[in-house]
Parts: sequence; structure tokens; C-alpha cells
Amino acid sequence: MVDFGVFFLLKDVFHVWYVYATAIGALMGAITNFILCRNWAFSAREKKLVNQIGRYIMVSLGSLLLNTVLVYVITELFKVHENYSRVITAVLVAITYNFTLQKYFVFKK
Repeated sequence: MVDFGVFFLLKDVFHVWYVYATAIGALMGAITNFILCRNWAFSAREKKLVNQIGRYIMVSLGSLLLNTVLVYVITELFKVHENYSRVITAVLVAITYNFTLQKYFVFKK
């Protein structure tokens, strides 16, 4: 919600280029996601915060890069509207990359 909310706010209200809006939205979503995953989804509060943050930053940078590049490629190469390419990309990256690495690398038990 945070990721998409920031994306659409920046793109549609403030007229920020969709690639920048994607990157900023993904960053804001990543920060929110870390807090939720650590404290609720994976209940990993007993692990060292510093270790989790380091791993999460690595995963998030990869996710940020994947999200930004894929939105640009899908939009420009395949001529898909940026709103649709953003949703397609977000679902693909979340399921195949983010969840897997967060579960087995960042917040592993």
C-alpha cells in the first residue's frame, strides 16, 4: 500500500517521472515492510536488529533495482502503460524475489 500510494501520489499529483516515482515508492515500501516483517509477519524480534537490517538492505537494493528496471522495460519496450507495468512488476518481484529472500535469508529462524 505504501509503495503504490507513494508511486501514484508522486506520478499523478506531483508529476514526477514514473521511473523516479517507482524507485521512491519502492524505498518507502521497503522501510514499512521491514518494520512489519520483523515485528509481525515473521515474528523475528529475537534476532539481532543490525544483522537483519544489513541483510534487508541487500535484498531491498536488489528489489529496488528489479522494480525500477522492469517497470521501465515493460513500459518502454512492450508499450504497457506505466500503471499496469508497475502492478505487474510489483507482483512478480514480491512473490519471486522479496518473499523468498526475506523468509529464508533476512528473517530466517
